[in-house]
Amino acid sequence: MTTETDGARTAGAVRYLDGVPLTRQELPPLPGPPTSGTVEEERLHRRQKLAGALRIFGRLGFGEGVAGHITVRDPEWPDHFWVNPFGVGFRHMRVSDLVLVDHDGDVVHGSRQVNRAAFVLHSAIHQARPDVVAAAHAHSPYGKSFSSLGIPLDPLTQDACTFYGDHAVVTEQGGAVVLEIEAGRQVAAGLGSCKAAIHQNHGLFTVGRTLDEAVFWFLSLERSCQAQLMAMAAGEPLPIRHEWAAYTAQQNGTPWAGWFNFQPLWDEVRHTDPDLFD
Repeated sequence: MTTETDGARTAGAVRYLDGVPLTRQELPPLPGPPTSGTVEEERLHRRQKLAGALRIFGRLGFGEGVAGHITVRDPEWPDHFWVNPFGVGFRHMRVSDLVLVDHDGDVVHGSRQVNRAAFVLHSAIHQARPDVVAAAHAHSPYGKSFSSLGIPLDPLTQDACTFYGDHAVVTEQGGAVVLEIEAGRQVAAGLGSCKAAIHQNHGLFTVGRTLDEAVFWFLSLERSCQAQLMAMAAGEPLPIRHEWAAYTAQQNGTPWAGWFNFQPLWDEVRHTDPDLFD
């Protein structure tokens, strides 16, 4: 006997949907960060992702005047990094707006100034961490609010476990505008080998082996700070047990997981904002 329900048909032991047998599919593996064929292609890829990431920051309200910066290391000259120019809003950033800065703070490509604090902080991070390709910082509302508490993020949610045992609270230069080279080195030292830092009375910093990873960690950390602030305001939140938090961190806190989580955001912004590629 044959039955039909919502377009699905069963004939004997085989089920069909729209004329196609419902059998196990051979699916391709999940994607990973692309490997560009040439240095020029990889440079363009990183610049495009940087412009898109800055627009995402703008959409989410992370702009605070001229504060905030994301950097990505140049693939050919690792002692240089691309960064958003000083005084240009996140929301309308284009590839052509980005500037290339060396580790002396000089703009070597582009026609705009760079935020001194961006150079001091990010240059120190890139120098201290050869594994870091990108770093992100903004004066996001919940990150800067949470930073005033001077405490680490608790494992209150599955998302917060991403940072369990892998973030630092940095007190050096807390609240001061970081303009001196040594001050930047102190903040970078406080980050250590972690993927994220809560800089006291300032805000959040995140890093990654890809720009995608660094930016997604920032978004996730910002929301986790928001969740903890809300939970603390409501009562006495219950943390996740150590073994469960550690297990979740191992599953969700990998560089690939950070990269993969960013892809829906990238797909959206590249479709809605094609002028970012100008």
